[in-house]
Amino acid sequence: MTTLPRPTAELSADEARRIALRAQGFLGAPDRRGGVRGVLRHLGAVQLDTISVLARSHELIPYARLGAVGRKTVDKAYWSTTPDGAPVPRPHAFEYWSHAACILPVEEWPHFAFRRRAYRSRPHWNHSLPDGAYERVIKQLRAEGPLTATELGGAKRTSEWWDWSGEKIAVERALMYGEVVCVERRGWKRVYDLAERAIPDELLHDELDDTECLRRLVRLAGQSLGVGTRADIADYHRLKAEQVDAVIADSGLVPVTVAGWGKPAWADPAALETAPRGRHRTTLLSPFDSLIWERARTERIFGFTHRLEAYVPKQKRLYGYFAMPVLAGGQLVGRVDPARDGRTLIARQITLGSPKAVPAVAQALREAASWVDCTDVRVERVDAPEFSEPLTKELTRALA
Repeated sequence: MTTLPRPTAELSADEARRIALRAQGFLGAPDRRGGVRGVLRHLGAVQLDTISVLARSHELIPYARLGAVGRKTVDKAYWSTTPDGAPVPRPHAFEYWSHAACILPVEEWPHFAFRRRAYRSRPHWNHSLPDGAYERVIKQLRAEGPLTATELGGAKRTSEWWDWSGEKIAVERALMYGEVVCVERRGWKRVYDLAERAIPDELLHDELDDTECLRRLVRLAGQSLGVGTRADIADYHRLKAEQVDAVIADSGLVPVTVAGWGKPAWADPAALETAPRGRHRTTLLSPFDSLIWERARTERIFGFTHRLEAYVPKQKRLYGYFAMPVLAGGQLVGRVDPARDGRTLIARQITLGSPKAVPAVAQALREAASWVDCTDVRVERVDAPEFSEPLTKELTRALA
């Protein structure tokens, strides 16, 4: 068995929770000067997903931390080039496989060299690559500049979701290998360009060995989490437990114990220097928010079971299709399953932990409605009927 170093600090469960909230940008004054790009750099990864109820998940992430930042501003911040007016524009971000399909700061390109190398040596793929398709795609991108799969010759052969065209198979393979990079989403379609053209020269080359890539990603995950177990840290960028074990002692994270966790934990030493203080954010959270990515961690820190039910049969759902946890006072106090009908935000189902959550849920609904240009909120169902009337009164007051 591996001998663990002696913990450098003992944290209460409440201290660990507050450290995690601050690390994720939910405690203290938001960095408005850094804006959306600051949120991305701070978190290290923002998950993408096809589902759009109130907004796409990558839009909900900065909203939850910064408030009502414009949705067009969010996409521009992710995908516009820097510096403005430069002879050779470079992106602020790129899309790659991290926790899932994620937007990542362009500075992290070198850290995923280990994953690109693994993909290049992968013996099995779900799609076979047609002869010559890879070379044709690279040649077309080199000649024509950034293109979508449709512009490369078609994303799919038929209407079936997974029946990709040869060009789509080729460009996705090139994306995994790192020869091609996704520099933008246009109408939810990936826009591909040659990595040699899009990624700054000082970041492009895969010079970091696997150990150094993993060491850096473990350190960055620990910083973004504040404090976490090995499983928490591994999950952030979907590393294997043994990969974390191999580098964590040299990552710069320090061992700690957290009351009630029952497992060894590691913390960002900077997070331990000052006690987390400041204003708590009250907001609806995307089910894909990095604060609640790992279900066991969410239960351990907040005593809250989080599960996306969009892919659960309707009759088996407990909380709704896209139930969004409500964060208030540093706790997860309930859930809202939202929808929209014109300029009305609909709460199809609201689940509250206690009557104390009513004002916070009303506030979160009001702010979310305003953000997506809704002028009204309609509640269809509250799980605990005794909360329905107080919630309606709070919403009326909030919307007045």
